[in-house]
Amino acid sequence: MTGFAEYRRVATVALVVARYDEAIAWYGERLGFVLVEDLDLGAGKRWVIVAPPSGKGARLLLAEAADEAQRQSIGNQTGGRVFLFLETDDFARDHAAMLERGIEFREAPRFEAYGTVAVFADLYGNLWDLIEPKR
Repeated sequence: MTGFAEYRRVATVALVVARYDEAIAWYGERLGFVLVEDLDLGAGKRWVIVAPPSGKGARLLLAEAADEAQRQSIGNQTGGRVFLFLETDDFARDHAAMLERGIEFREAPRFEAYGTVAVFADLYGNLWDLIEPKR
């Protein structure tokens, strides 16, 4: 396809949250994400970015719900489907660490053609896959 730059990537994904600080704490304490940015935009809004410490892959923009319509989407941004995929190089290690930190897995680990995977929920109920892809 012509007309686009050769280098493009999905860099940031917005995640609607109830409160900035509880989301920052949960993603930091439970998933080990680091706070990349926290800028005050005024009028109660902030630009809050968290990401895995490796710095690889997309980052999350934690967007505090500003109205009732946005509050309704918290925890259900994809209509009940898995929303995000957290890739690891060691499923067993990360699965054990996440269980130890109180992450709620919705299923036992599965061994699929594409890798080892299990669905977990974040603090709002959004579904994620923890996945170690086959290489």
